[in-house]
Amino acid sequence: MDNTNLSKTALLGVSQSVRKQSWVYRAEEAEVETLLKSTDIPALTARLLAGRGIGPEEVAKFLSPRLRDAMPDPSTLKDMDETVQIIFRAITEKRNVCVFADYDVDGGTSASQLLRWAKGMDQTWSLYVPDRLLEGYGPSVAAFDKLKLSGIELVITVDCGAAAHEALSHATDIGLEVVVIDHHLMDESRPRAKAIVNPNRHDDESGLGNLAAAGVCFMTVVALNREARRRGLRVPVKALDLLGLAALGTVCDVVPLVGLNRAIVSQGLKVLSQQNMAGIEALADIAGLTPPFTTRDAGFGFGPRINAGGRIGVSHMGAELLSTENAQLAYSHAAELDQVNKERRAIQNQIQTEAMQEAEKVDIDNSIIIVSMENWHPGIIGIVAGRIKDRFNKPCLVIGVDKDGVGKGSGRSIKGVNLGAALSKAKSAGLLLSGGGHEMAGGLTVSESKIVPFTKFMQAELAEAVREAQKHQRLKVDAIIHPKAVNLDSLSILNEVAPFGAGNPSPVFVLSDVIIDYAERIKGGPHIRLQIKSRDGSSLRAMAFGADDSGLSESLLTGGNQPVHIAGQIKRNEWNGRVSADFHILDIARAEP
Repeated sequence: MDNTNLSKTALLGVSQSVRKQSWVYRAEEAEVETLLKSTDIPALTARLLAGRGIGPEEVAKFLSPRLRDAMPDPSTLKDMDETVQIIFRAITEKRNVCVFADYDVDGGTSASQLLRWAKGMDQTWSLYVPDRLLEGYGPSVAAFDKLKLSGIELVITVDCGAAAHEALSHATDIGLEVVVIDHHLMDESRPRAKAIVNPNRHDDESGLGNLAAAGVCFMTVVALNREARRRGLRVPVKALDLLGLAALGTVCDVVPLVGLNRAIVSQGLKVLSQQNMAGIEALADIAGLTPPFTTRDAGFGFGPRINAGGRIGVSHMGAELLSTENAQLAYSHAAELDQVNKERRAIQNQIQTEAMQEAEKVDIDNSIIIVSMENWHPGIIGIVAGRIKDRFNKPCLVIGVDKDGVGKGSGRSIKGVNLGAALSKAKSAGLLLSGGGHEMAGGLTVSESKIVPFTKFMQAELAEAVREAQKHQRLKVDAIIHPKAVNLDSLSILNEVAPFGAGNPSPVFVLSDVIIDYAERIKGGPHIRLQIKSRDGSSLRAMAFGADDSGLSESLLTGGNQPVHIAGQIKRNEWNGRVSADFHILDIARAEP
């Protein structure tokens, strides 16, 4: 490992790579040296931890995260105690309870935790997940009317509800009690609900704002079990039995894997790997996933299939799959979700091809790419917007227009450009029917006739921010390594620093001054297989997945014998019982003579 010349200046002189990034070391050398002098960890581990802001006193807890060390008293969350009392009062009074969930993985894992706990307490709670296309996100007046008419007396919303002022006010007016368990940002005005458990409400002082809804629900179950014991009741469902669900929701909602989240995921993946739930066992079998499960299995194996129902299928199927202990139902749902996910991928590929073609027509100097077309599926366009954003290194909005001339759009941004704020301004300017979001993503509804003026508005609004952001885009590199370092020993060190995700990024390594010996497309598709050689003759096989989308394909296929620097990640590969270390390429830069 080459540790010389470490600074925030361009690494190896790479100020603009093929993906238009400068390369810099993630860690400061002084911080690495401090760890090496203060601990007995390996040099690579020290470099990885220093790059993630871990000091000597934090090393032990970071490398061996324990839930008991990271988890505070659930009562530190505002309204947690009130929520627990409301739920037990509903049980005592034999009231009809419904869990109202969002249609994504975080919503499904949140709902399943509460439903499993209720079943353990001999309660039969119902589940309501709104249809993405017909009802949209979160609680609505119509949904609450339907629930009230069906005899529901208490609604517990999970992963939604924190901003549903109109629906919650209506629920209060019709005598329907609502408890909100959420994690989304709230404004200062409190919705009318019996209780709101949300670490991101303005008066919450728990310091747990990074939790996913699944994490908040896990803490709710801990609080419920504590109250059950206080009342002398049996507790058949241990909170730790649900930790795998909390981990799955946490990974798939892409919240920072630090603090309590790191402990939830690190320990929860172990619970998930036990496959003690019919739905997880069925989905793993159908998806070809084998324990021990990783964050990649959660985010790219389980997650897309559970999400598929909410995107283009039956919205409640994911939560039902995770809640049932009926093996036949679990396999039926898992098979259907797998099939729906395949259909989702086919639809996505078609939309992505069309959207990329439209994006190629956009002026290269535009600050944002906005593309639209009739009948693009609103459940898919967000994924496509992300791919276009990655390809062109600028914000992107993808809009699908329906037969009535109304466009539903979803967008993704680059670091340093607040897309949600710009969409809110466009709405205030009368260009959108609705719009908003957060810094990195947003959504909108727009009349087809307003798409052109809306596009002009967004170009002007984001021009300066995009220029500045692109100046400062960097690929943070953990270490320069020799091709021989891509091995099982390195994988073992990476496993100690895992789980990786938001807040704890997967390490990036650079192979310096190497030659691409050969490169070929795999079955004519977007993925490229390569053979890399160093100057001492050492060789390494590598992969570049989605090289067309990332803009790397031309450089990789036509590199010839020109020396290059290649940035990538070391990944575990298992095939026919044999485990090996692979190198997945992220970026490439010319090696200056």
